[in-house]
Amino acid sequence: MSGRKSVVVFDYGFGNVRSAERALARAGADVEITRDFDAAMNADGLLVPGVGAFSACMTGLRQARGDWVVDRRLSGGRPVMGICVGMQILFERGIEHGVETEGLDEWPGVVGPLNAPVVPHMGWNTVKAPGTRRCSPASTPEPASTSCTPTPYASGTSR
Repeated sequence: MSGRKSVVVFDYGFGNVRSAERALARAGADVEITRDFDAAMNADGLLVPGVGAFSACMTGLRQARGDWVVDRRLSGGRPVMGICVGMQILFERGIEHGVETEGLDEWPGVVGPLNAPVVPHMGWNTVKAPGTRRCSPASTPEPASTSCTPTPYASGTSR
């Protein structure tokens, strides 16, 4: 036994599972990418990624019975972490592109579009550090590309 925490990245077809795997491994976790129920239930932690539309993620999660896994883990006080849309689907429901979709209802509230006079930019940008500086210690002095995604709002009330 390694003494490291085991984390399952739940693979239901929506999410950058390899990036999540690398980040968790770099943080010191034993990581497995799977949709296996026993592995997901027995791991120390469960990570639910998500990329795409709220409704599509919920469809994929339900088809993989991930809704059941998340509910069972949270009901038992077991750690679950969602990233990107994987976090949003933990709410009661989501509204995206005029489509309202039931979420996992683990948290009260609705995830919806950000209604603001200025909405954050979404897309790829080139970042160039000034002078001889680098964007990160691991990067070269060359410009780097990064993706920016606006975060929708979630409004909720306590139950």
